[in-house]
Amino acid sequence: MKYEIVAQPGYAMVKIFLDIGETVYGEAGSMVAISGDVKIETQYKGIFKAFTTQEPIFINKFIAQSKEASVWLAPFVPGDIRYVEVKRGKGLILASSVYLAHHGEIERNVVWRGLKGILGGGGLIWLKLTGEGGVWVNSCGAIIEKEVRLREKFIMDNFHLVCMDDTLSYKIRKFGGLKSFLFGGEGLVFEVEGEGKIYLQTRNPSFYYRLSKS
Repeated sequence: MKYEIVAQPGYAMVKIFLDIGETVYGEAGSMVAISGDVKIETQYKGIFKAFTTQEPIFINKFIAQSKEASVWLAPFVPGDIRYVEVKRGKGLILASSVYLAHHGEIERNVVWRGLKGILGGGGLIWLKLTGEGGVWVNSCGAIIEKEVRLREKFIMDNFHLVCMDDTLSYKIRKFGGLKSFLFGGEGLVFEVEGEGKIYLQTRNPSFYYRLSKS
C-alpha cells in the first residue's frame, strides 16, 4: 500500500493512497482529510479493550470507492509516525496509545502485563498484532529503531517504548542502588533480550500527558 509521511518528526501526518476496493483502518478521531470517494464504516472494538489499552472505543474502516483516493491521518500527540510491516509467524507488540492505523489481515489482541505493568508503568495492557499487513504507529518525539542481537541485553525506560517484535522477551528490574531508585528518576528499568527489532520514542509521553492536564 502506498503512503507518504509528512511534517516529520515533530508533527507528522500520514497520507495513505487507496485504489478502488482497498481498505485501511484508522483510530477514531485521527482523520485529518479525505480525497476522492471513500466510504467510512465505524466499528466497535469493545469497552474492555479500549479502556485497558487507553484507546478510543471505536475504529474507522476507510474503503476506497474511486481511483486515486487518499486518507490523511494524524495522532493526537505531537511526534513522529512510522510504518512497520507485520508478517505471519511473527507478532508485533505495541505500547499503549501508539496505534494509529493498519491495513491487511491483522488481528489485534491485548497482552496482559500483570505485575510488570504495575511496577514499571507504561500501561497494564499492550496490543499484540498478528497476521499479514502493516501498521502505522505514532510517538511522542522522534522514533528511533534498534536491532537487538542474540545474547545482547538492552536496557531502557519502558515509557519510551513504541513497539517491538514478539521474539523479544523483557523484564522489569531495579537499576542502580537505593539512591538511584529514590532520587535518580531511573529506579526501575525495562531489560530486553532475544533477537528482534524495537522502536523507541525520544520523549516520555507521561510528561506530555501531565502537562496537558495542568
